[in-house]
Amino acid sequence: MLTWLQRDSFDFPPLSKALRNPNGLLAAGGDLSPERLIQAYRHGCFPWYQDGQPILWWSPDPRTVLLPNQLHVSRSMAKLLRQGRYRVSFDEAFTQVIHACAAPRSYANETWITREMQDAYITLHERGIAHSVEVWKEDQLVGGLYGLAMGQLFFGESMFSRVDNASKIGFVTLTQHLQEWGFVLIDCQMPTQHLISLGAHSISRSEFADYLHKHLDQPNKADWLA
Repeated sequence: MLTWLQRDSFDFPPLSKALRNPNGLLAAGGDLSPERLIQAYRHGCFPWYQDGQPILWWSPDPRTVLLPNQLHVSRSMAKLLRQGRYRVSFDEAFTQVIHACAAPRSYANETWITREMQDAYITLHERGIAHSVEVWKEDQLVGGLYGLAMGQLFFGESMFSRVDNASKIGFVTLTQHLQEWGFVLIDCQMPTQHLISLGAHSISRSEFADYLHKHLDQPNKADWLA
């Protein structure tokens, strides 16, 4: 039975209570306050819903992740990175990035990144928890992604591209930095061919929970403004 969250409590049900169909639906309701969002990621779930729906919280099994030391960079991508045609930055334009991620896509008319979601993650960015990666061609923002950094884990949320390979350039650059900063895992949530081509794979929900237990409160060496 689906658990409905109360606004005066940040407790989530055990991950083992997540439904099998639809895969990973754990709870509904609550709000998108910074405190609840932080608790959700620490617990192993994330919000995903459409306008007009209650807030839905998910913990899929299996979980798609990428270990920074297992990043796969194709020859063509390595060549593109060496050419230096794009500049990659961190935390220079978080609001622009999340707005771009929320924009309509050619393959979908709706977005799950509602205005309420955008405002919530902008607040987390202002608190130093959510971060963005920007890919620039001259002075134009052509790609990027955003997510949350906690301990030695990065929780990826969404990415966008306005030119070919822009989001891949941002993701590869981020992953290389995360490895240098001591991060051990990137949560990709659900599989896509885009992510699998970069080295993402699936692990069980219980294995993902082990990563949370071991690495959420460990220090990292991140310097997002370097």
